Amino acid sequence: MKYKPHDYQVYATNFILEHPTAAVFLDMGLGKSIITLSAIFDLCLDSFLIRKVLVIAPLRVARDTWPAEITKWDHLHGLSYSVAVGSETERKAALCQRASVYIINRENVQWLIEESGIPFDYDMVVIDELSSFKSYQAKRFRSLLKVRPSVKRIVGLTGTPSSNGLMDLWAEFRILDMGKRLGRYITHYRNAYFQPDKRNGQVVFSYKPLPGAEDAIYEKISDITISMKAADHLQMPECIYNEVKVDLSEKERRVYDSMKRDLVVSLGGEEIDAGNAAALGNKLSQMANGAVYGEDKRVFSIHDKKLDALEDLIEAANGKPVLVAYWFKHDLERIGQRLRKLHIPFSTMDTSESIARWNRGELPVALIHPASAGHGLNIQSGGSTLVWFGLTWSLELYQQTNARLWRQGQTAETVVIHHIIVKNTIDERIMAALHRKDKTQSALIEAVKANLEVPRI
Repeated sequence: MKYKPHDYQVYATNFILEHPTAAVFLDMGLGKSIITLSAIFDLCLDSFLIRKVLVIAPLRVARDTWPAEITKWDHLHGLSYSVAVGSETERKAALCQRASVYIINRENVQWLIEESGIPFDYDMVVIDELSSFKSYQAKRFRSLLKVRPSVKRIVGLTGTPSSNGLMDLWAEFRILDMGKRLGRYITHYRNAYFQPDKRNGQVVFSYKPLPGAEDAIYEKISDITISMKAADHLQMPECIYNEVKVDLSEKERRVYDSMKRDLVVSLGGEEIDAGNAAALGNKLSQMANGAVYGEDKRVFSIHDKKLDALEDLIEAANGKPVLVAYWFKHDLERIGQRLRKLHIPFSTMDTSESIARWNRGELPVALIHPASAGHGLNIQSGGSTLVWFGLTWSLELYQQTNARLWRQGQTAETVVIHHIIVKNTIDERIMAALHRKDKTQSALIEAVKANLEVPRI
C-alpha cells in the first residue's frame, strides 16, 4: 500500500530523526507505528546512522501490529524484521536472525538483557507504550536502565503519558534521557515538584504537585517532547459516551451494603471478607458487576442487572457488532453463558485469528480485556460500539481500549461507548476518578502539543 502521510505524520517522523532522544505523545489512532517505522527506515537504510533497532511493545502489538505495519507499506520494502515472542527457544532463534528491526514483548525485556546470553548491541530502542515503564521499581525498568547508556537513539511512544498523574513521568523520562531533565532520583523529583497529600502521621499515601510545578515539569521536558491529539489532525468520527444506569433490588442492595459497611458478607453459607481497603474496593467492583469470589475462587452470584443491560444494548445495536470490555474472569464466564443462552456467536479477542474474524465482520460480539488487549490493536474495522461491562480505575487502559474503535480508519460516522453503571456503587466512584485523571493528562498533552505551523527546514 502506498503511504500518503498527513502533515502531522511528516512532522512527527522528522522530529524523531532530528532528536536522538524523543518522547512522542500521540493520541490513539494517529499512527505511532508507521511514523516511527518511516524514521527507522531512513536511519537504517538511507542515512545508515543506525544498524540494529529493538522495538519493545505489549505482547499482541509486538506479535501482530508491528509486523503488519512493516509489510503493509510499500515505502518500507527492504526493512527486515524479526519477532521475538513465544518460547525461549523461539525467542532466541528470532534474536539470532539477521534483521534491522527486532520486536519483543515488554514482559521479556529483563530476560533479554539479563538471562538470554545474547549481547545487547542495539543502537536504537523504541518503547511502544512508554507508560508501561512508569514504575521505577519494575524489573523491566531496572534492566533497561542498565543498558540505556549504550543506546544511541531512543523513542518513547504513548498516548497516555501520565494516566495516574505527573509522578508517572519521572521513570519514563529517566529511561529516555537518563535523568537529564527530571533528575536521576525519584526522591529529588518528588521533593522538587510535589508535596504530601494524603497521609497518616509520617506515612505518606499520595502526593500532589506544588504550585507552578506542572508548568515547570512541562517546560523541562518540552525540548524532546511532542504531543498531538487526534481531533486536531484527523476527521474523526463523532464519539458518544453513554452511561447506562441500573439499580439493585432491595435484597441485592443489602448484600452490597453489608460488604461495604462490615467488610464481610455471608453468601451460600460462606463468609466472604475484605481484609483491607484495597481488597474491599476489589470485592465491591466484583459485586457491582454481579458476582464475587469466595474461598478457592468459588463464584457467588449477586445479581444479573448488568447482564440484562448488556443484552438490551446488543439487541439495540440491531445486528451491528459489539465489543464488550470485561474485567474479572467471572465477568467473562457469566457474559459467555448469557450469550450462549441467547444463541449469539462471540469470541474473546485474544488470538490473531479472533482479531481477523472481528475485522472481517464475522463476530456479532467480541470480548476484550483492557489489560491484555487495550494497546495498539487495529480493530476499528470490525465495529463502532463498545460496552464497558466492568470498569477499570486505570485511565491508561480505559483510554487505550476506547481507542481501539475511536481511531483513524474507523469508517462509521459515530462511535458509541456505553458504560453499564450500577447506581450508588463503586462504579460511580470509578467513573468520577477517570474524569479527574483525564484533566491532569489533558493539561500535559496541551502543554507540549506540537505546532505544525512552525516551518521545518
